[in-house]
Order: sequence, then C-alpha cells, then structure tokens
Amino acid sequence: MTRKMKAAIIGSGNIGTDLMIKILRHGEAIEMGAMVGIDPASDGLSRAARMGVATTHDGVEGLTRMPEFADIDVVFDATSASAHVKNDAFLRGIKPGIRVIDLTPAAIGPYCIPVVNGDAHLDALNVNMVTCGGQATIPMVAAVARVARVHYAEIVASISSKSAGPGTRANIDEFTETTSKAIEVVGGAAKGKAIIVLNPAEPPLIMRDTVYTLSEQADEAAITESVERMAAAVQAYVPGYRLKQKVQFDRVKGLRIPGVGEGLEGLKTSIFLEVEGAAHYLPAYAGNLDIMTSAALRTAETLARKVLA
Repeated sequence: MTRKMKAAIIGSGNIGTDLMIKILRHGEAIEMGAMVGIDPASDGLSRAARMGVATTHDGVEGLTRMPEFADIDVVFDATSASAHVKNDAFLRGIKPGIRVIDLTPAAIGPYCIPVVNGDAHLDALNVNMVTCGGQATIPMVAAVARVARVHYAEIVASISSKSAGPGTRANIDEFTETTSKAIEVVGGAAKGKAIIVLNPAEPPLIMRDTVYTLSEQADEAAITESVERMAAAVQAYVPGYRLKQKVQFDRVKGLRIPGVGEGLEGLKTSIFLEVEGAAHYLPAYAGNLDIMTSAALRTAETLARKVLA
C-alpha cells in the first residue's frame, strides 16, 4: 500500500518493543511514528532511537507534545490496566477521534480476537486485545461453540516467568477477570474461567495453553474439524501457534462445577496448545508476547485498510 496509518506505542517494555519491531519489519498499512516510555534508560526506547523512531520518555503527555503527534492515527497502549484508563482519557482530551488499541486488560472498549470478531468493532475508538491467554484460547472456545452450545469453558495459560514483565505481573487479577469475561462475550461460553501460571522453569518453557469446554452433546468429528480450521486461521498471523495433540473428548454426567451447577452432563472437550514466539525481541519461548503483538498488529492492519480504502 502506498498510504499508511502512523502509529505510536505507549510502553517501551517487552510487549511494546516486540510490537515496534513487528511494525517496522512487517507493517503493510501501519508504520511507526513514535515510541513512548517513562524510563529514559529502557532498552525499548534505546532500540527505537537506533532504528530511527522518534521517542519520548515523558509518557503520554510527552507524546502529545511531540511534533510527530499531529500525524499519529492510532495508538497502541502496552502499559498496564490502570495506566491505560488514564492514557485513554488524556488522549481523548487532546485528539478526541484518535484510535486506541489496548494491549492491557483494562477493557475500556470491546474485546477483539481477530479470527473471531476482528471485523466487528472497526468503528470503535478503543478496542481491547484481551490478554495473551485470551488470544490463544478464546478462538478454541469459539470453535467448539460454533458446533455446540458451550455451557462452561475453562482455560489455563502457562507462560515462562522470564517473558512476564512488570506490566504483566501487575495485571494478574485483571488478566483473570478480563479473560474470563471475554471467554463468555467473544468465545460464546455461558460461563468462563481463566487461570494463568508463571512458570519459573529453567531453561524457560514455551507458552502452553489448555482449554476445557463442557457443551451439549455433539458430533466429535465436527468439533475436531472446527478446532483444526480455527487453529489454521490463527496460524495465518501467529505461525508458531499449534495444536499440541489431538482433541480429546469425554461424554460426562453427574459433573459438578462450582458456580455453574451439579449433576451436569454433556460433552467435555480438551484442547492442548502451544505458542512458539517469532523471537523478534524475546526468545522463542515467549509465545505469549508474540500472540499478543501479532493480534494487535492484525487488528490495526484491518482497521487501516478500512480507513484508507
């Protein structure tokens, strides 16, 4: 494309830096305009400067004082949930119509999972990318839900502790709350639950995710086909995303799920995933980083193509 939308990234940590590198290498309708941080000594700001990107270490206020801000069309926020609330409000006061893509669990705007509802909220001024665990697992819940009604879905996201920066660690409660809600709103489950595990193992382990659903009885072959088709759709923008093993099924009855009910029956589907990162910034074990930034870039590219059409 000859025309592109200019982007600023707020947050020069792991997620923001990885996203910057992706945009510089692979951006088709999006290009870097500015990198924003609060630590002048951060590696992200140093890398941005070396790569020719305008920088500021004065946070969102510093961004709005930069001459480049006049040309910024979209802002990615890779800070924390609490900081995002303030950042979004401040940006709206300066440039009300600016688009914001939220990579924190703040969830001011609608949830966005590119392969499930990526085209549904292109008119929203703020969209939320849920969480890394949500990006990995909600497509699988949705894959089951398009075959059979899902009564309950539970996901467990296990990531290397080395890939979890300060922002991720500060957002653990928001992670579980936002992911659980998005499992219902986007994934289609009547009730959702999310768990995150920070694994301290050495050497660091690749991101792994487990998805359990309890649905009405359904054709197991149809669910398997739906899951495999969804996995291929995610792989289109996250090449390291894959099913770890075959989908497993159990026909259950008399099941008790706290907060859901007792004597439940139906089809239990177990899906096991792993996500290998592209190693743009952190090593390949940081698949949680890769799927989050890849999903955000895919969302921005979809938005840009619509705006620039």
